[in-house]
Amino acid sequence: MITVTNLTVAYDGLVAVADVSLHVPPGFVLAVSGPSGAGKSSLLWAIAGAVPAKSGQVEVDGLTIGDRPAAAAHGIVLIPQGNGLARVLTARENLSMPLLAKRTEPEAVDRHVEQALADVGLQDSGDHLVEELSGGEQQRVAVARGLAQQGRVILADESTSELDGANRERVLDLLRREAGRGAAVIIATHDPNVAADADGHATMDEGRLTWQRRL
Repeated sequence: MITVTNLTVAYDGLVAVADVSLHVPPGFVLAVSGPSGAGKSSLLWAIAGAVPAKSGQVEVDGLTIGDRPAAAAHGIVLIPQGNGLARVLTARENLSMPLLAKRTEPEAVDRHVEQALADVGLQDSGDHLVEELSGGEQQRVAVARGLAQQGRVILADESTSELDGANRERVLDLLRREAGRGAAVIIATHDPNVAADADGHATMDEGRLTWQRRL
């Protein structure tokens, strides 16, 4: 369960997220849409503890999240826009790193990594360097990295923007599957079809969130 209360994020006085509150229970998918620069990415990064909040708080299952290590420790997984992959590592190594950082058993790491690569259709690309993959393949590797971590909260920032129709549906099905597993899922998107398929839909404009369809 993810709860955001009166969250405000500002960069050098420029407000990117303005007093946003939301609540996403386990098993639900919330889509947040809006134009570029509306604050969607800043909202997700603040929830993930990757950028500091000026005010407000983020809680997972009642526990307050203050920074990125705390967020990761409590199961908040961020699939960033632009994929955030290490280009000099293979796809498989990129998936393995966050699991090894959590001291996951090596056999479990291998199992989760191979399953996640297969889920996104890249089971034969695990040994390819990221820089050898296309933009769409890199985006799918980033999604696979998020899936492999099996988080309690999944934050997907424009994770279908470079995908063709078939792979876009594949990724959305996987994110819905994560909700079915019991994760709370928030997707930042420009795609009206993604918003329509989500359990709830909110829009952002100039940092302010407006509900279109509540969870």
